[in-house]
Amino acid sequence: MPTSPADVAVLGAGPAGLAAAAAASHVGARVVLLDAGQRVGGQFWRHRDGDSGAGHHHWRELERLRAAVPEFLAGRQVWHVERRDDGFTLHTSQGEVTARTLVVATGAYDRQLPFPGWTLPGVFTAGGAQALLKGQGVTAGRRVVVAGTGPFLLPVAAGLAEAGAEVAGVYEAGSPAGFARHPREALAKAGEGAEYARTLLKHRIPYRTHSTVVAAHGTGAVEGAIIASLDASWRITGTREVACDAVAVGYGFTPQLEIPLQLGCATRLDVDGSLVAQADEQQRASVPGVYLAGEVCGVGGAELSLVEGELAGLHAAFTTVGAVPDDTRVARLLHKRRRARAFARVLHQTHPVRPGWQTWLTDDTLVCRCEEVPASRIRQSIVDLGAIDARAVKLLARPGMGLCQGRVCGYATACLTAGHQRRDVTAQDLLGLAARPSANPVPLGTVAQPETVEGS
Repeated sequence: MPTSPADVAVLGAGPAGLAAAAAASHVGARVVLLDAGQRVGGQFWRHRDGDSGAGHHHWRELERLRAAVPEFLAGRQVWHVERRDDGFTLHTSQGEVTARTLVVATGAYDRQLPFPGWTLPGVFTAGGAQALLKGQGVTAGRRVVVAGTGPFLLPVAAGLAEAGAEVAGVYEAGSPAGFARHPREALAKAGEGAEYARTLLKHRIPYRTHSTVVAAHGTGAVEGAIIASLDASWRITGTREVACDAVAVGYGFTPQLEIPLQLGCATRLDVDGSLVAQADEQQRASVPGVYLAGEVCGVGGAELSLVEGELAGLHAAFTTVGAVPDDTRVARLLHKRRRARAFARVLHQTHPVRPGWQTWLTDDTLVCRCEEVPASRIRQSIVDLGAIDARAVKLLARPGMGLCQGRVCGYATACLTAGHQRRDVTAQDLLGLAARPSANPVPLGTVAQPETVEGS
């Protein structure tokens, strides 16, 4: 039998979503937490049944939050949300859920840059390699090269090494030296960084800056990677080959904005060049009744996600069920958020994606894997056909029109479009590739005959 709508529905059971659900529930709201996965934790706390927390940071926090969430709907992939007069209807892979207020904490996914050979079996995103290890206990390969930019490369390499894989090297396209100009922010993560450094030293894993993978090759699967030395703009100054059977590459993360965009939430361009949804001091979106938390507001790590989630959950509950705000608690959270956002800003400034990566591509390098669109076709759509923005390139050359709907190739397409026109990537470029009528691919039968399960 249908039940009454939930007071607050939280989309995403990662750190931000868990914190939001626990906070709203604690002050008296009826909360329902939804996630496409079968377990809470998201990507940060991805785990298997029976895991004791070994190798996971802040595991006790996961256990505390998990115990504080009374209603978790696992395996509910939300593909569309619509606003109603009395709240929201969430269309999921297993029926509909209704709620008066919505907290969107859908997280982010790996931001990818194409290079020759990146479509070979054995090339993983850094997050994909880590998810395989955490979720299945399987290493990406026997001998793995880890490359890209940002501190996320370190836990990926450390995890693989501790699980028995040989890590041939960690190749950082930039340099963490920029943190030296911000000692206060760097100090906040010094202990964690030292832990990874000890693991790399223990396994004798080389760590090289100003270098990365610019090509992979092999017959049917990866057999080796071309490591390039890079100048300040990421143009190649020299190369060498490293034998490997797997490559894990990561260039940051892209916020998952399908649901905020469906609802019409305002967006902006963040420090790292990502399109993010705008939230005010109370984590409210520009659309009434919608709150945002975690990486949909900007990629900043688990600590920031936890704080934003708690703030979003509290304010959603204050608005929906009239709970009395705890001013001391809110003030403490606002202070923690300022500190965490300061670190995120320094992180993005220290590890930017430089435009020189576009020089790694050959004419036949695929940019869009789904539609098999090479770099030359993107250039042709601009030079010969007159495309002036990324959406026009999408319509003329078809990048972003395949199964992933631009999640993999959207950022690269926007950068290539702007690069050919000698301008910076704009929010409109990214918005033209990110807006989708369905947040996830669903069968037509799901659209035609949804099963209504209100508030549960």
